[in-house]
Amino acid sequence: MLTHDRIERNQALLIVFIVLVVAVGGLVEIVPLSFQKSVTEPVAGLKPYAPLQLTGRDVYIREGCYNCHSQMVRPLRAEVERYGHYSVAGEFVYDHPFQWGSKRTGPDLHRVGGRYSDDWHRLHLLDPRSVVPESNMPAYRWLNDAAANAGDIEAKMRALRRVGVPYTDAEIGGAREALKGKTEMDALIAYLQVLGTALKQKQ
Repeated sequence: MLTHDRIERNQALLIVFIVLVVAVGGLVEIVPLSFQKSVTEPVAGLKPYAPLQLTGRDVYIREGCYNCHSQMVRPLRAEVERYGHYSVAGEFVYDHPFQWGSKRTGPDLHRVGGRYSDDWHRLHLLDPRSVVPESNMPAYRWLNDAAANAGDIEAKMRALRRVGVPYTDAEIGGAREALKGKTEMDALIAYLQVLGTALKQKQ
C-alpha cells in the first residue's frame, strides 16, 4: 500500500509525484487561458511591427536591453502611477518572443512609446548621463553608424506571418525599401516609440 511515509522515503517516487502534481497544476492554470479571447486576440488598434520597428526590436534583443529593462507593467498602484496603464495580454499577441522580463536595473519600457521625442532617445542612447545624470546605462554610439540590416527582413516577416502576425505581401515586398538609408539607431528608436501605444490609442 502506498502511504505518505513510504512516498517521502522513496526519492524516485517523490520526484515522480512532484512532477505529476506540477504538470497537472500547470495545465489547469495555463490551458484555459489559451481559449480566452482577451489573451489570444490583439487589443483594438494593435498593428504588427513595421519593418524598421521589427529591425529595432532585433537590435534591442541583440544588445541585451531586456537584461535591465522589463516590458510588463503590473496592475499595482505604484507601477500604474509611475509607468501608466497596466499591461494586458492582447498587447503582446504579435511579440515572438515577448520581452516581459523581470529585472529592472532601468525603468520598465512598456509605456515608453511617445513619452519622449526621437531626439531625446537619440541623445540618451549616445550619452545616457547627458539626459539622466544618475543613469548607469552604457552608451550605444555605434548604433548611429551601423546600417539597419535589410538582408533578412523579408524572410523574418514571412516567418512571423506563419505564426499569426498578419503581414501582407505588399508589406513584405516593401520592407527592404523601408529600411533603405536607416541606421540601427533609427530602428531602435522606432521600436521604442511604438511600445505600449496601442492601448493608449484605444483609451
